[in-house]
Amino acid sequence: METKLPEPGYADTPEFTTTELNRLEAATGDVPLLAPPQPETEMERISKQVIAFLENLPDYLGEFFNEYKQPITIVALIVGTIITAKVVLAILDALDNIPLMGLSLELIGLTYLIWFVYRYLLKASDRQELWGEINRIKQQVLGDKA
Repeated sequence: METKLPEPGYADTPEFTTTELNRLEAATGDVPLLAPPQPETEMERISKQVIAFLENLPDYLGEFFNEYKQPITIVALIVGTIITAKVVLAILDALDNIPLMGLSLELIGLTYLIWFVYRYLLKASDRQELWGEINRIKQQVLGDKA
């Protein structure tokens, strides 16, 4: 049983069988041009697996995001809130270190508190107005069912 070795890419080259190649090698003493295939090394196998994984990575990430869209969004909002709070606190700490700035901010806050108590909390009619305003805003935000 003789097998023929194909020569890819050249149509006009002669095809030799393995026995003809063995006779040609024995007659001329030359080594055949084609070396037998070497077994695949561990590193080549691993590199092929890594390349296949990297080629499919966008598909994997897209499927993962579509499956876990809501939890990913919630985690991103929590992380964003924490980062925003830390930045705001750092800015306020920097402003507090400026001479007289912390004292003036405390004075502004105290003044606003006094005005709010005077405007909305001293009389019952003002408290009802405040409660009506809170309900109106709540209805705008939450809808008619709230």
